[in-house]
Amino acid sequence: MRTPIPSVYVQGLGSYAPSRILANEELASIVDTSDEWIITRSGIRERHIAAPDETGADMAAKAAQAALADAHISPEDIDLLIVATVSDDTPVPSVACRVHSKIGLKSGVPAFDITAACSGFIYLLQIANHMLRAGDYRRALVIATEKLSRITDWTDRSTCVLFGDAAGAAVLAKCDIPHAGILGNVLGADGTKGDLLAVNPRNAPAPVFPAALPSGTHTIAMNGREVFKNAVRVMSQACRSVLAKCATDPAQLALIIPHQANIRIIEAISDELKIPLSRFKINLDRYGNTSAASIPLALDEAYRAGEIKEGDLVLLVAFGGGFTWGASLIRWQKNPEKTTPAL
Repeated sequence: MRTPIPSVYVQGLGSYAPSRILANEELASIVDTSDEWIITRSGIRERHIAAPDETGADMAAKAAQAALADAHISPEDIDLLIVATVSDDTPVPSVACRVHSKIGLKSGVPAFDITAACSGFIYLLQIANHMLRAGDYRRALVIATEKLSRITDWTDRSTCVLFGDAAGAAVLAKCDIPHAGILGNVLGADGTKGDLLAVNPRNAPAPVFPAALPSGTHTIAMNGREVFKNAVRVMSQACRSVLAKCATDPAQLALIIPHQANIRIIEAISDELKIPLSRFKINLDRYGNTSAASIPLALDEAYRAGEIKEGDLVLLVAFGGGFTWGASLIRWQKNPEKTTPAL
């Protein structure tokens, strides 16, 4: 008798956003912009900004603790930790190792970071999914955390209006029921276009938030027009690819959670896929672009608001600097034994 292929499902979710809110009106007082200009071009009204002494690891730990509580487990139940980030200030120790200490994981539990920009959470799902299914681990904690205020050039109105700080986490667990939880993933990258969205040496004048942007750091630079075109194209392709891979019709989707970069990008993807905008989760108006954290933040918000119910098909899709992209199709199941349909 063949052993069932194990599945991986989301057992718990958590997110965190700093308490300080930077609204468009305040931003307009420090850079040449306006509330109307920002909303018209991006759909963003405000973003959260971390305190000067608040690190990406601090935010990650808070999101992780919320995910553990939602899963009704303790840190001792985690045997793998992976973190996605592009905005940490020290490469060693990694954010994952610092979170390992902050939340009290057992000594010996492996922990490492990945860098895939705004696609980071989709990459985390793929990596953890395969590592869990390979049999070496039972339960993984994956976290995306970004303190983008640290690498934002607050004198550049074309980019500084877009970004915010946040973290999102998920507990992924393995079960022996086939076709539960994560149904499929697709990932992609194109390094030839990396210069269109990058973190480059900073040549701007003194920062608006000196504590957040130390002298000598690198800052985000972007060719907005080209990024827009590429994002719409590859995110639409990634959605089609993962749906085809899982033999799923778009009409079966309960919710699409795209990377929260720009309302125009999301609207264009809605048009490309012929899926009503009402089926897309959108919260970028309140958080801005939080890079890798945007999808788990929106997923956690949708889950806690009751916008996702057991058995729903949820599509996640992202695009980020590098270029990187990816999509994941998930059957939302906190209790796979009761909600996995018979084949």
